[in-house]
Amino acid sequence: MQGKLNLDDTKPNDKYFVAFSNLFINSPYFKTKIFEFFDCDIKRVFAADKSDLAEFCGKYKNAGTPRNFLNEIKKIDIDKVYDDTIKNSKFITVENELYPEILKTIEDYPLLLYYKGNFSGINFDRTLAVVGSRNATSSARQNTSNIISGFKDTDVVIVSGLASGIDTVSHISAIENNIKTVAVIGSGFKYVYPSQNKKLYEEIEEKGLILSEYPYNLSPMPVNFPQRNRIVTGLSKGVLIAEAKMKSGAMISAKAALEQGRELMCIPGLITNPNCEGIYHLIKNGAGIVTGTDDILNIMNWDINCTAENNTVLNGIEKDIFEVISYGEISIEGLQQKFDVGINELMVKLTQMELNGLIVQKNGLYYITGI
Repeated sequence: MQGKLNLDDTKPNDKYFVAFSNLFINSPYFKTKIFEFFDCDIKRVFAADKSDLAEFCGKYKNAGTPRNFLNEIKKIDIDKVYDDTIKNSKFITVENELYPEILKTIEDYPLLLYYKGNFSGINFDRTLAVVGSRNATSSARQNTSNIISGFKDTDVVIVSGLASGIDTVSHISAIENNIKTVAVIGSGFKYVYPSQNKKLYEEIEEKGLILSEYPYNLSPMPVNFPQRNRIVTGLSKGVLIAEAKMKSGAMISAKAALEQGRELMCIPGLITNPNCEGIYHLIKNGAGIVTGTDDILNIMNWDINCTAENNTVLNGIEKDIFEVISYGEISIEGLQQKFDVGINELMVKLTQMELNGLIVQKNGLYYITGI
């Protein structure tokens, strides 16, 4: 029998999940597969013996079983690790109802996620990962910001990695446009990395959600970030890339997205820009081209729910008007050309949307509020 248990062991499963997360094993795939090998019973992992491990290695030849694994799981003080953890960390396990179902669809899903912030209002059915170069051009930053602003006041959720460059722009744009954002970090919560994002980190904690698979004291080591990327894409229905060199973290995310069956999209840029080499490679191989918010809506087949801060829900022509204006400023004449309605009815709709704080008129043009 795999994983012989002491039937008198009454410790809750959470203690074992926390202890397992504190075993720094370089392969998330190993952790997931040995958990599944023992029929998703975390206690049986800790009761494993040499014969179990030999059987596991025969079944999962690519799992990379760590040396001294059995010794490590037997010597860890499960109660102490758990008591130390709950002093400074909140977490959910794969058994928790808050654990995102979409993340369970990837092959190497994390068994435990530490978190700050709140899961409330996070619609994991409308998640868009936005990633790209840390040294992004001003054009890429502006394009990313403009595209995200088109989701203003909707239930779309922007997922990224809280790194400098495109990640930072993505989180800021989400917050500025009243949409939820999820940051997945590559360290424990003891560290804010990069340090210049401390204020942004605090804003996301207040208004969104920060996730990490790493225990509190683990520093931001280079190996963590490629592993982190699989969670960014794994949480997302679609993945948008804004500038990426051929060898870059963004391209690692693109590869993960394809392996996970996620919809991959790219923002095109200057062909002379080295940061766009990866972009055009992905486009040539079938990635969707995104130059505006509508492209994402069409590719993802999303019919977004536009909701103002005052809980005004848009339907019918008001929703259509909002989506047109989200794409860029437009005059009333331009709106008339797009919609088969009289000028009086159009004026009434626009006035009502202004009163609800959804749009604003400047110099004869209509804009989304805050842009």
